[in-house]
Amino acid sequence: MTKSVTYAEVNTEKQGPDTDTSPDPTARRAAALPTSLSGGPLHHDERADRPGSHGEHQVQRELGTVARADRFYDDQVLRRLNARMQEFVARQEMFFLATSDSHGECDSTFRAGPPGFLRVLDDATLAYPEYRGNGVMASLGNIRENPHIGMLMIDFSQDRIGLHVNGRARLVTDDTMRRRIPDLPVDPVPGRRPHVWVEIEVEEAYIHCSKHIPRLVRAPLRQNTNGTDRSTADGEQAWGTDDPKRKGGDYFRAAARERGIDPR
Repeated sequence: MTKSVTYAEVNTEKQGPDTDTSPDPTARRAAALPTSLSGGPLHHDERADRPGSHGEHQVQRELGTVARADRFYDDQVLRRLNARMQEFVARQEMFFLATSDSHGECDSTFRAGPPGFLRVLDDATLAYPEYRGNGVMASLGNIRENPHIGMLMIDFSQDRIGLHVNGRARLVTDDTMRRRIPDLPVDPVPGRRPHVWVEIEVEEAYIHCSKHIPRLVRAPLRQNTNGTDRSTADGEQAWGTDDPKRKGGDYFRAAARERGIDPR
C-alpha cells in the first residue's frame, strides 16, 4: 500500500526511488547502475570515482575524449558553490529546470522571478519559490517521485556564461521556510507569493562555456496605447494571472485542433 505524503512530511521523509543516503553522487552512481538501459550487464566502470555517469564515461572512451573530460572534471566541477557562483546565482532572473519521474521519464521547464528569487541559503543549498502556474505540477510531481534535478542558469546579456547545478530537491511549505528564515521578504506582487518552495542540496556545480551562448539585449516594454487587450506581446510579465490571453492563449493552436477548428 502506498503511503500518502504531505508537503510537511516531505521535509523529513526520503523521496524517490534512490534509497542511498550517501552525500557523494559518484558513489551513488557506481552502486546504482548494475545494468544498461537495454537490460544487459554494464562493464565495470573503472572511472566510477570521477564525476559524471557510467554512460558518459563509456562514450568518452568510445570518442577518445577521456583526457579532455578529466581536465574539465578537475578544473571546473565543484561539490559546492564558490563565492563567484553564489554571486552569479543571486542575480539571476530565470533558470531552466530538468526533472524526471521514478521511471526516468523527463520533463524540462523554465522558472523566472525578480533578481534573488533563486536564493542562496549557503554554499551547498539553494531554494526557489513555486509561483502559481497551470496547475499540472509536473516538476513538483517528478520531485516527489525522484529528487534528482538539473538546473541551468545562463547570463545572456552581461557575461554570456552559464552555470549548471545538479542536486537533490525536496518540497518545503512557505510556512516552514519562513520559520527557518525569519527575514525572508514577502513579495509585494500577489502572483509571486509561493505556497511551496523547492530546496536543492547541491551535488555538482560547473560552468557552461560561452562559445555558443548568443548575446541577448533587453527590449523595452511595448506601450499599450488603448489600455485594453493587453497580452504577453506587451512584454509585461503577468505573474499568477489566469487570463488566457495574458498567458499566451492557444498560441500553438492545440485546443483549436482538438475542437475541430481550422488552426490557421
